[in-house]
Amino acid sequence: MAESKSSVLVVDDDEAVGKVLSALLAQAGYPATWVSSGEAAIATLRKQSFDLVISDVRMPGMDGVELLAKLKQEVPELPVVLLTAHGTVPMAVDAMRRGAADFLQKPFERDEILFVVKKSLDASAPERSAAPRRAASSALDELVGTSPAMDEVRRLVQRAATSAATVLVRGESGTGKELVARALHALSPRAKGPFVRLNCGALVDSLLESELFGHEKGAFTGAVQRKPGRVELAEGGTLFLDEVGDVTPAMQVKLLRLLQEKEFERVGGTQTLKADVRFVAATHQPLEERVRAGAFREDLFYRLNVVPLFLPPLRARADDVAQLAKHFVAQLSKQHGRRVSLEPDAVAALRQHAWPGNVRELQNLLERLVVLNETDEVTAADVQRELGRSLASPPAPTPPVGAAANTLSEQRAGLEREAVKQALDKAKGNRTLAARLLGVSRRTLYNKLDALGLADA
Repeated sequence: MAESKSSVLVVDDDEAVGKVLSALLAQAGYPATWVSSGEAAIATLRKQSFDLVISDVRMPGMDGVELLAKLKQEVPELPVVLLTAHGTVPMAVDAMRRGAADFLQKPFERDEILFVVKKSLDASAPERSAAPRRAASSALDELVGTSPAMDEVRRLVQRAATSAATVLVRGESGTGKELVARALHALSPRAKGPFVRLNCGALVDSLLESELFGHEKGAFTGAVQRKPGRVELAEGGTLFLDEVGDVTPAMQVKLLRLLQEKEFERVGGTQTLKADVRFVAATHQPLEERVRAGAFREDLFYRLNVVPLFLPPLRARADDVAQLAKHFVAQLSKQHGRRVSLEPDAVAALRQHAWPGNVRELQNLLERLVVLNETDEVTAADVQRELGRSLASPPAPTPPVGAAANTLSEQRAGLEREAVKQALDKAKGNRTLAARLLGVSRRTLYNKLDALGLADA
């Protein structure tokens, strides 16, 4: 019995397949819910949190590929595994290039299902919500800011994009490293090819090797058929190796060969394959220090650092805060059907904040303001209110006159309950959006709903 209690949503118009797969997952310790259509899946996900979706490809109405695209917009961190017949395997492979976590062929086997479920859940655990997909034509427009530092970033992106050289994007978390990687791809001669991302820091060595290089049938328990890796899926395009600084020494050797020789073998295979891929890597780690400490190979560092590109933290380009804020407010207002504007004092308040979470923190704060603000004009007071909002540690309330003061824990629970209710009201019951408004993960929100007795709200 699996220790994990991660939940799975099964989407298949075939009732027999849906119920059998749900029962198999439940027996293995993964609570599973079955729905018969893509439309029903969307409705269910807006009311209930799941950790993984397994969807058939061919379904009436919204098919699995359309469902994948919809979920990438609404819940980008939610992994989606596609279930497909042999004839739709090319479609499933293409869907992986568009963001699917994996795919399984019918008829499926228990060991393979459980292996893919565990792998997908492990890989997606540290994922955060990503920004919406951007069109290639506006790649540079999304690198917002007129500070000298951002002008230099755009200049380097334009120059590096036309070459095949490996680029190492460095900077603190939340500075937009994946955005730069996508811009490099969109402006490159490989723009029509796939952009494939792999979070190297999210997987243990065995899974990382399989995900990167693919595997042959029988290579390990659960490998019931040959599976292409991310290198093969990125053929003709760009492979983005995120958090490459977290790779272990054992995998560094294999990654070095891939970068140096552009060759690899699938796990369990003997055939040497060529990698027709442009590599872009990213890390927040101080790689020079890790090299000196013997934790990162010096030769791999130099192979990755052919074209170094540093993204400055937001605190180092305070002049860009106003432009970024207006850009996000316009984008988010359109997304949420409002016409919100920032008052000059609000912009000044935003400029004064240190932004330890960088651009991502600024974007999340502005989304809360766009959705939660009572008026369409955001003031400095509104900014300070949202900066001070914290679900984990709300300010102590003033008890009513003549009423006995509650304990601190009771006061905190009351404020948390009100904050959650307000967010759910603003999000019109959409719990994914409510979690984003509160600045917490979906899982944290669901835990709070249970703890506060609001699970049925």
